[in-house]
Amino acid sequence: MYIDGHWIQTKEVITVVNPATQEVVEKVSKGSKEDAIKAVESAKKAFKTWSKTIGLERAQILEKIAHRLLEEKERLAHLITVEMGKPFVNAQYEVESSASYFKWFAEEARRIYGEQIPSSHSQKRLLSIKQPVGVIAAITPWNFPLQMLSRKLGPALAAGCTCLVRPSNQAPLSAIELMKIFDECGLPAGVCNLVIGAADEITNVWLESPDVRKISFTGSTEVGIELLKKSADTVKKVSMELGGHAPFIVFEDADIDLAVEGAITTKFASSGQQCVCSNRIYVQEAIYDTFVEKYAEKVKQLRFGNGLDPANRIGPLINKSAVAKMEEQVEDALQKGASLICGGKRPEDPELQKGYFFEPTVLCNVNDSMVITQEETFGPIAPVLKFKTEEEVLERANNTIYGLAAYFYTNDLSRSHRVFEALEYGIIGINDAAPFTVQAPFGGWKASGLGSEGGHGIDEYLEVKLGSFALSI
Repeated sequence: MYIDGHWIQTKEVITVVNPATQEVVEKVSKGSKEDAIKAVESAKKAFKTWSKTIGLERAQILEKIAHRLLEEKERLAHLITVEMGKPFVNAQYEVESSASYFKWFAEEARRIYGEQIPSSHSQKRLLSIKQPVGVIAAITPWNFPLQMLSRKLGPALAAGCTCLVRPSNQAPLSAIELMKIFDECGLPAGVCNLVIGAADEITNVWLESPDVRKISFTGSTEVGIELLKKSADTVKKVSMELGGHAPFIVFEDADIDLAVEGAITTKFASSGQQCVCSNRIYVQEAIYDTFVEKYAEKVKQLRFGNGLDPANRIGPLINKSAVAKMEEQVEDALQKGASLICGGKRPEDPELQKGYFFEPTVLCNVNDSMVITQEETFGPIAPVLKFKTEEEVLERANNTIYGLAAYFYTNDLSRSHRVFEALEYGIIGINDAAPFTVQAPFGGWKASGLGSEGGHGIDEYLEVKLGSFALSI
């Protein structure tokens, strides 16, 4: 752990396991309730000085952090792959993306503007300024162990906030390395504090503390709801990036080959373990058979295995229960009438059986009664559904509590605008499988979250203060 600029070791440890091999990667110190309290005290003390530093000074430190991340890209990517399994090329992208968030928000640190507001009285002047919200707690998942932290800590540090970090116990090594880089780049002691441990011990301390003024969480909708409830007692600001169930719609006028490639990317990136992965692939009936044939042929060619092998496009799932969930969703779909085109089971290769692998899978003749069309899959299963009309598919695509990402393919300009406006999702890819970039907002509607990250996300870590100045006569 890293608290108040010091590295802390404990006798009790958490074991980090490589999901591709089940080999032990590392053992890290496990924090306690007392450590969580110390972290709050450290961040509260550091806020008094960090919040008063000029934007240029904060920006210079964040620029150094971005530079160091890129210098360490290969080493950090290797670490990400062994701690959570994603293919090395995906891990390299994650490091690059993480650096881009520190770079972007380093620039935003110098652009925290206030306003002069026209007054209704000649003898008054109105000014508004923006100031950091205070101590924030960042709670992050295992699937993007470095990027999720960077998306939260970049804007928080740029705004002048001090930070508490609790990464996933399944992939905490990237967070430890990030704290080392913070230390190297001159981030003052106490400005960012890392505590690894049980959620009910660590997170509850921060939720109950009135000194923690904001919670930023990425994870499941179910956990997010609980955090929201507990945050209400101290009226904290919250940012939530929660679960998703992305529709991927292919209209009959689309470029089918482009759509096939897009559906490969959006479904199988990071082994399908992304909240923005397509969960329901809707294809218009006139091109349904052609799409399924081409798509299945591409999926059959995908190599899967240990993410450190550059030939592998798909890595393992995170744990045993994730594999069991894949089996349950496939079995449910088959019992309700779906057809298995490829995959659908654990691999037979003895080497792969050592890890948490599941074959890339395509199901067709899927209908809306199946569990896979209602619950987030978070794995390499692609269910393909048929639709007749634009109105029908929009109703079906929106018929979910989730609203994070959606994708659709069409060459009809009018349709592209209609469907973009009609889909109830925060991020829409139109003929685009990767509509994500640091300068644009990333956030969901409905049960997929509150607030957004990237873009103007620094505002999530700022409070607005009004000054009304009465002039003497």
